[in-house]
This record gives sequence, structure tokens and C-alpha cells, in this order.
Amino acid sequence: MAEEKTILANPAPLGLMGFGMTTVLLNIHNAGIFPLGSMILAMGIFYGGLAQIIAGILEYRKGNTFGVTAFCSYGLFWLTLVGLIALPELIPGVNGPTDTAMGAYLFMWGLFTFWMFISTLKHNKALQFVFISLAILFWLLAAEHFTGSSTIGTIAGYEGIICGFSAIYLAMAQVTNETYGRTVLPIG
Repeated sequence: MAEEKTILANPAPLGLMGFGMTTVLLNIHNAGIFPLGSMILAMGIFYGGLAQIIAGILEYRKGNTFGVTAFCSYGLFWLTLVGLIALPELIPGVNGPTDTAMGAYLFMWGLFTFWMFISTLKHNKALQFVFISLAILFWLLAAEHFTGSSTIGTIAGYEGIICGFSAIYLAMAQVTNETYGRTVLPIG
């Protein structure tokens, strides 16, 4: 009896789109273009959060430790970020983080991302760009909170838009290249 071959779809584009689109929208806010509102928070919960966690679980099925760690971690980042913003509004007596605490939170995410970037050096250039630009974004946002500089926050916003669009490009390159069975959109 012939053994059935199982072909699994690539979950990375789902995770990258969840990350990329949510990152672009939050950083349009960070750049000062529109205020924080339910649109960004909902994206953070459902597309940035849940979709990335689902992609991470699917990466587990494929045996991809990097994918599991990245997508589940960043999905949980989005959920914790929404929690940091929403919980003080929902639960009386729960205070939001101080600027120093928020700076520490963002710094640690930058450190985690930088270590993940080291692993991307064995992957394509597009993925490397996503991770190094994300580490820079986290550290710029941390610096904004540590210093109180709105200028750094605005710079972080524009840098974050670039980071988010780089993830969107990588996601669509993977989908397009797989669909056509050849490199249509290069990823290096």
C-alpha cells in the first residue's frame, strides 16, 4: 500500500500579513497621522494577535522552531500591548504602565527581536530586513518612552511603517512565488 504524502501549506504569509498590516496601522498612529482607536486595537487582537498565533501553531506542525517562536511570540506581543492599553480602562484600580515600564517592555521586545534577527542570517534578505527593522523600531519606541521625546516617537512611526510594509511584501512574495512556481517577487 502506498504511503499518502501530506502537503502542508505555508502559514508564514498569514503570520507576516497579520504582523505587517497591524504594524503599519499602529505606526501610522505613532507617526501622528491619526489617533489610537478601536480599529488598531481590534487589528492587534485579531489579526496581529490571533492570526499570528494560529500561524505559529501551524509552523509547529511543519517542524519550524523559528516560525513557532516568532509568530506565537509576536501574536502574544500584540495581545499584551492591547492589554496594556485596554485593561486600565476596563478594570477600576488597574493603572497603565509608566513611561519607564513601557520603555522596559519595548526594550525587551527589541532584545528578543535582535536575537531572532541573528537566526534570520540563515534565511532570505527580506526576512532579515523585517527583523532588523523591527528591532530598531522597538528600540526607538523604548527610547521615546525613556526620554519623553515625541520626535523619536514620530521617527519610530515612520520606521515602523517601513518595517510593516516589508513584512507585507515578504508575505505577498511568498504567496505569489508559490502560486506561479517561480520567483516573481525576489526575496534575496
